[in-house]
Amino acid sequence: MFTHIFILFPILFISVVGEPDFKVWGPGLKPHTIVMPARYFFLQSFNESCNLKDLDVEIEGTSPENQRCRIWKNILYTHNCLFIIRYKLYNTCDNLRISIKYGDREQTYEIKTRVYPEDCNCPRKDVGHWLKDWNCGSVPKQILKDLAMFKTVNFDTLREKILEKYNQPGAISLCHYVVKSNNLYRRCYGKYVGFKMFMDSILLSLSRKFLLPDIEFFVNLGDWPLVKDAKDSFPIFSWSGSTDTFDIVMPTYDLTESTLENMGRVMLDMLSVQGNVDFQWEDRISKVFWRGRDSNRERLHLITLSREYPHLFNVSLTNFFFFRDEEDKYGPKTEHVSFFKFFEYKYQVCIDGTVAAYRLPYLLGGGSLLFKQESKYYEHFYNDLIPNTHFMTVKRDLSDLVEKVNWAVANDDKAKEIANAGRSFAIENLLPKNIFCYHAFLLNEFSKRLTSKITVLNDMELVENTSGDCHCDKTNKDEL
Repeated sequence: MFTHIFILFPILFISVVGEPDFKVWGPGLKPHTIVMPARYFFLQSFNESCNLKDLDVEIEGTSPENQRCRIWKNILYTHNCLFIIRYKLYNTCDNLRISIKYGDREQTYEIKTRVYPEDCNCPRKDVGHWLKDWNCGSVPKQILKDLAMFKTVNFDTLREKILEKYNQPGAISLCHYVVKSNNLYRRCYGKYVGFKMFMDSILLSLSRKFLLPDIEFFVNLGDWPLVKDAKDSFPIFSWSGSTDTFDIVMPTYDLTESTLENMGRVMLDMLSVQGNVDFQWEDRISKVFWRGRDSNRERLHLITLSREYPHLFNVSLTNFFFFRDEEDKYGPKTEHVSFFKFFEYKYQVCIDGTVAAYRLPYLLGGGSLLFKQESKYYEHFYNDLIPNTHFMTVKRDLSDLVEKVNWAVANDDKAKEIANAGRSFAIENLLPKNIFCYHAFLLNEFSKRLTSKITVLNDMELVENTSGDCHCDKTNKDEL
């Protein structure tokens, strides 16, 4: 029996044909509100059998010049009847229509409000309203923890002290940022400051979406956290934290770039790692797989374990840099392997590099069971992970790794359950929307603590944003 359901909203029209045996959700269904480099949404089939051939998605609209919108679409299948549909807009679009047909059921979304591509500079709301519109939820616990020691921040008294301590060109790279009237200014210190491009990119992207608060802050461009003494009370943003430092942690440059370059120049991102893994749990090999460089002594020990227990490990080093004089012992090095091929194996291991291994989000998203080394280093989301629920923890020296791998082999159902929980965590917490929200929360919460006047210093340079005629809707601009 077929039914027709019509639900009318001021800016969104939904038509459903048939009794749906699938569920559709995700930020890509609200493209007029949630602007990202690549929009995405999910379709979960409730059928016992499902096939990519059964799904047809059409996304179309017209430009303000009444031309057909340029849209690139990509559908990923995760082998558990979950489909990921992502699409990229290349121009401003009116009357966007998303039509989803799965089997003999059809669902349509018609967006009645103008939709902008990522590079359109059309901010309309302040950060508080934007966070609500994006359904970002509550302030992440890690942000509250990191900012707990900073009740107030006065850069008039801190600015010179920070530069006096950390302006060490051969050892430290640091950028000083100011946002004023939604314009971005910076001055960088150090010999190697190329990584400023990652911080520039996320700040410019956010400023195109909403009006950033006037704010001043410092960003550490290096791997290691900088603030070793709580008495300094130096508020410095870093991509990695540790239990013996006091930096304010933000999403890594790697995860941020994969968010900004989704369906762009990066091959690996949190959506593709799920949709390009062609191996169901039962078909994966019951071994630990690992490839990487020699940036930690424990990685060399992993090679030793693999030789003692070849039936449990497929691991090797792809490059020698830190321990070149030991290549004869721990080599030969092997060729790089596509990250998607990692998941031919049921088990992955995450061992620190110079700091936290930035591949951890992707390892969780790939659906294998993760063995994570105990470490003082962490990324912005580590404290939300639950050991032995989302991953298996192993000792720093890997002395219990063989024992725990044997446990996983003998308890396959439980191992699969933990692997699935890790993957679910990645889907719920580490996708592009989450990364945008985390940055926005961090900037908003930090700005509330500033007591010094926000001033653009004479030695700062303006970081240019994108421009062009995106047909920003001036009549719909919010009164702030």
